[in-house]
Amino acid sequence: MKTTLKRLSLAIAASLAISPVYAATSAETDAADDAAIEEVIVKASRLKGTASAVMQERRDQAFIADIIGAEQISRTGDSDAAAALRRVTGVTLVDGKYIYIRGLGERYSSTQLNGAAVPSPDPTRTVIPLDLFPSSIVESLAVQKSYSVNLPAHFGGGNIDIRLKSIPSDFVFTMQGKLGGNTNNFDGGLTYDGGSDDWYGKDDGTRAAPAPLKELWGNYESLNDLSQQDNREIAAQMNRNYEPQETSINPNTGFNVTLGDRYDFDDFSIGFLSAVSYDNKWLVQEMYEGQDFTFQEGKDGEDDSWTMVRGYDQIDSTTNNVRFSGMFNFGLEILKDHRLEFNSLILHDTNDQILDKVGNSNNVTVSDGLRLRDSVVIYEEREMISNQVRGTHNFSQFWNLGFDWFYSDARSNRYAPGNISTRYILADGANGQPEDGIFDPINESSLRNANTASRYSYQNLDDNVENYGFNFSLPFHFSDVELEITAGGNFTQKTRDATARRIDINTLAFDGLDLTGYQMNEILTEDVMLNQPLSGNDSIARDTSIAGDDYYSGQMVDAYYIDTDFFIAQKWRIDLGLRYETFSQVVAPLDPATGQFDLPSAPTDEDLLALTYKDDDVFGAIALTYVMSETMQFRGSFAQTTIRPDIREVAPATYIDPLTGFPVGGTPSVTNTAIDNYDLRWEWYLQSGDNLSVGLFYKDMLNPIEAVQSPAQDGPPLIRIANAEDGYLYGIEVEFLKDFNFLGSFAGMHGSDFFLSGNFTVSESEINIDTQSVVDQTGVSTTITNPTRAMTGHSPWVVNMNLGWDAPNGNHSATLAYNVFAERIIIAGIDGKGDAYEEPFNSLDLVYTYYPTFSSKLNFKVQNILDQTKRLEFDDTLMRSATRGVTFEVSYEYDF
Repeated sequence: MKTTLKRLSLAIAASLAISPVYAATSAETDAADDAAIEEVIVKASRLKGTASAVMQERRDQAFIADIIGAEQISRTGDSDAAAALRRVTGVTLVDGKYIYIRGLGERYSSTQLNGAAVPSPDPTRTVIPLDLFPSSIVESLAVQKSYSVNLPAHFGGGNIDIRLKSIPSDFVFTMQGKLGGNTNNFDGGLTYDGGSDDWYGKDDGTRAAPAPLKELWGNYESLNDLSQQDNREIAAQMNRNYEPQETSINPNTGFNVTLGDRYDFDDFSIGFLSAVSYDNKWLVQEMYEGQDFTFQEGKDGEDDSWTMVRGYDQIDSTTNNVRFSGMFNFGLEILKDHRLEFNSLILHDTNDQILDKVGNSNNVTVSDGLRLRDSVVIYEEREMISNQVRGTHNFSQFWNLGFDWFYSDARSNRYAPGNISTRYILADGANGQPEDGIFDPINESSLRNANTASRYSYQNLDDNVENYGFNFSLPFHFSDVELEITAGGNFTQKTRDATARRIDINTLAFDGLDLTGYQMNEILTEDVMLNQPLSGNDSIARDTSIAGDDYYSGQMVDAYYIDTDFFIAQKWRIDLGLRYETFSQVVAPLDPATGQFDLPSAPTDEDLLALTYKDDDVFGAIALTYVMSETMQFRGSFAQTTIRPDIREVAPATYIDPLTGFPVGGTPSVTNTAIDNYDLRWEWYLQSGDNLSVGLFYKDMLNPIEAVQSPAQDGPPLIRIANAEDGYLYGIEVEFLKDFNFLGSFAGMHGSDFFLSGNFTVSESEINIDTQSVVDQTGVSTTITNPTRAMTGHSPWVVNMNLGWDAPNGNHSATLAYNVFAERIIIAGIDGKGDAYEEPFNSLDLVYTYYPTFSSKLNFKVQNILDQTKRLEFDDTLMRSATRGVTFEVSYEYDF
């Protein structure tokens, strides 16, 4: 970490040192070049370059893929890779972080960084959250939808390759500043006393566990075994100052700096590229969260309905998101035949959210004159550091033999110190207030008298991935046949170390304490914590961590593949490949009280085998392309792949899903999903840059992995991972780009100044679940309402449309971008309740760019213009909702 930060510091220092020198040199030539620069027809590069520059790569691929480049991302104003990928045909974005390809959940996709495997700092998802990658460092995003044997066999919806910006062809030094906000933030929001380093996304220790508590954990001593006095002294050191306070919200701010250059010599070239970015954003939201509902049968012609009996009908939330990233690339090219490149990347993302929630439970009801108020803080720091080195070699003296290799060492971390939830009871008419049916959160409040009045959680997760591989290629040329044989290997090792601790504050331990009040730190003062008499032998703080909260795990994947690519008579292309892959995984839960493996005292072979999983198989792929003409081609492919359960899905640990707020528990007995993949596509590329493609796809699945729900007595239900019996997915994809040149001139403008690009996907999925098999596999009861249903997260249709305009003089451009997805299941229903669907979200964004000079750019964007609210419903009943507000941002960029 220190080494990486030093490298970033050097990059920044270099940019500051070089820019004045370059500026002086540049000033002498600017005047002479201005006239020539003005003659450059910028319109063509912006209109056709933004939406069609990557088409040639897609066209030349043997397998079906969609690619978007940096210019396209810039046009739509997307700030990170996740937001940009929702513009790709058949891709939907869930929770702003996770990508669903062709309606298949994120576990059915894989993500690579420059072709290498990457770790995930998120314990709740299989793949790395793609909002970690700022768009300022992304060169292109490639989504391969049909399988090829050079990719991991863990392939369902597709593979996403995030390609970072590489060595420039010339000197580049750009700076960009950003300022923005959200309409939800205008009336202020909530804050709390965090740390002094929150502005750059680091906790200064304010939220962390006190040192004596950490020492206990390090020595595997239990807080519960201490004396009352020692226990209360530690409890008194735990931060209790988390109460929400109303405040005005700062504007969103950010900046990007990029510096790079290339130096050419007689026999070799060297170059570098460095980039640093920072963003600090705020979002105020109003939410609704239903957890349990009771059925009301309609009377006298009224419709049946569901009434919430547990949940929160009033939630005020404020989230502060701080991101910073740094990248440094260095490249060396020798005689145009050999290229070496080193890449170092650090991504840091901190999410700090405070929620003030008012609602009811099964035992605290309005009819009894009572309500709940929960004060919740959710704080997490996510970080990924990646170092890659790769080489590309062409040996022209040996029949143009090609040799590529790479080595990647990446690690990610999730640090969540001091997350806390505190519960208060609001009683109408309490504390001498009038009984008026209004629940005053200040004057009618008291801290809950219970052994879980407040719960702290401390979590840490380290994920490490080492990935290396090689690839040989040898071309052959015959009279009408071009053949390339490729063979290689790919080796991945992944380890994960996860720890979690839960500490509950027990107010029942105090003897005769008045709990009246609305702020824990004012009720449980330092004097109360240290001196208030205690009842019996009760302790104030209790460690409620359980076995499985800590675990070690590891994965190893070794793969070898061979591929033959035939190009016959410039008309037919046939690609045949085989991949042999071995997979092994171990997940070992730990007892947090001892630090030992959570196993019987005399474990049997069966006990040990239950912690491991191993398989090996051969996977094949075939792709056929018919080139009908220079502008038209047809594609078809078939492949057999697998989806293996991830570490988190077989680990016994329980975690909270940020999308639903429900606890999720892994299932060690989950098995692989086998998938047969079929693809067809017709592609039409016109010389003008216009294009049209239509594709069909079908996936047949055995044992698809799904999330199922188990009933809960109080609080949110438990979600478990299980295998369905079988399932399928099929659909059609259409993508196009068309300018309006056929309209001619009108109102001083020409139709060629406008273009329309877009895509839409229509699909259908189905899975069949055997309820008894799920009970046998998970060990928990469940009464699934719809055993046959669509797959979780699948949207029957998705639409993307972009209307673009470029001024004839090249000084202005604008894009109106629209995205919408059909309703999709997020939580499968149980106990007669219907499946909970996320309702369609109509996203309309506007991006306008003004180019005052050739070297500067002023950008203005507005997102969610329609001010849509995120909604989750079942049986026409609202289950969840969250306002999103209208986001706006202005930025200025200068290229020195």
